[in-house]
Amino acid sequence: MPRDASARREFATRWSVRVVTFGLALVGALLLARGAAASNAAVGLSDASSDGLAVPRWLYVATGGAAIGASALLAGFVTDRGFVERLHDWRRDVAASNRVREVGRAVAAFVGLALFALVVYRGFTGPQLSTINFGVVVVFAGGRAGLTMAAYAVGNVWPALNPFETIGSRLPNGFVDYPDRLGRWPAALGILLLVWLETTTGLTDTPATLAAVVAAYGVVAVAGAVLVGSDAWVRNIDPIATFFRFYGRVAPLAWEDGRLRASLPAMRLVDIDERTDNVVDANEGNDPVSDDSSDPRGQLMTGMGDVAVAVALVWELTFSGFVTTEQGVAAVRAVVGVGVPPTLVYAALFVGGFALFYGAYVAAARVSVRRVLTTRTPRELAVAFAPSLLVVAAGYHLAHYFAFFLSLLPSLLAVLAAPLSAPTNPVVLTLPAWVSALNIVFVLGGHLVAIWVAHSIAYRLFPSRLQAIRSQYPFVFVMIGYTVASLWLISLPTATPAFLG
Repeated sequence: MPRDASARREFATRWSVRVVTFGLALVGALLLARGAAASNAAVGLSDASSDGLAVPRWLYVATGGAAIGASALLAGFVTDRGFVERLHDWRRDVAASNRVREVGRAVAAFVGLALFALVVYRGFTGPQLSTINFGVVVVFAGGRAGLTMAAYAVGNVWPALNPFETIGSRLPNGFVDYPDRLGRWPAALGILLLVWLETTTGLTDTPATLAAVVAAYGVVAVAGAVLVGSDAWVRNIDPIATFFRFYGRVAPLAWEDGRLRASLPAMRLVDIDERTDNVVDANEGNDPVSDDSSDPRGQLMTGMGDVAVAVALVWELTFSGFVTTEQGVAAVRAVVGVGVPPTLVYAALFVGGFALFYGAYVAAARVSVRRVLTTRTPRELAVAFAPSLLVVAAGYHLAHYFAFFLSLLPSLLAVLAAPLSAPTNPVVLTLPAWVSALNIVFVLGGHLVAIWVAHSIAYRLFPSRLQAIRSQYPFVFVMIGYTVASLWLISLPTATPAFLG
């Protein structure tokens, strides 16, 4: 038994946490062992499911209890800094051939340009039926679902595929210096704008409109790259490049020092120390094909604009889930019924929800500073812990789009095999009911890994173990709120959004 007072307090705190952990984990395990299934609430091409699951309140309690228990378990048992460091510093070389990498980049660049041209062309000239139109299927089933899942599960190949960077980087560029004070706020706002267009303009149902939007995006992206420079545009303004770069940092594969290296999933998010050697860059932190230069410290996030991007990735899936549920549709209809224009209702919901999510996270940073009595500012803690939100977002995305991607995979393969002709017999898979049960696993799994990332970050920020433990709790509670909201949404029966299209 420790003898001095501070050691005794730490000892008592750790054992109290362990007792609470055991009780919460036991209750959560017993409740979750009963099993459940959930419906996919993703916005996409597949018909809305009419089968929903009435999730009892005990599931919400079990979710929160399991999350708190996992956090307490990490805080109470995993206090060995050496063990924590070994986990997120583990690396293994997979390949080191620059020739293969160069060929891969060239092939990917050609594929990206060809897909962009085909999406625009077939969007205008192909059949105006979303389930067989090349543009709609490739953009939403291939890109929004499949390529995004590959980005956080394997590695980010978008920098090599990106047709706008391929063109913009080869033109004279950099006529105007990008103002550093803006950070990545333009990218955060761009992501929110694209989500707004996806969910409120019926792009998934009107191939010609989608083609026009993609073409306009291409013009803006190339013009922006020419104006401020390709690197500045991709790093700070381009919402699609930022979207994939942030998700890609969760993945296990990345090019470092000319070598393709594997790490444990999400461990490259723990980059807040002073290392300067052999560190993956922030701009292409998880791109198995490319690793353009960027921040030498390897930090993915350095400002509040980066925090806004991370929160936006969490919120956009929550928003798309809400507006495609029966309860969400009923709420929108009720407000519109009293005379409020539908567009205003959706705008208020979209902007207000993001502000609520962002405000809750910033408030957690302020509470954390007060709890640990540190000289670090709320802004520093907000930026440092924000990478853990990307794992939460990845779990949300997988829950929303996994079944969607599987059901449309035959259609995606069909249009890729014959891009200039419409499939004569489009196939949409009907998935077994147990697939929807994976949604809960994806959400909870992402949340638990996010807690570990936050735990590792805390141990790099603070020399005291008690400070590291206590600093995490406000952020963990915010993540629990995000997770409970997501579990509630994926458990609801889905419906076609009201007044859209």
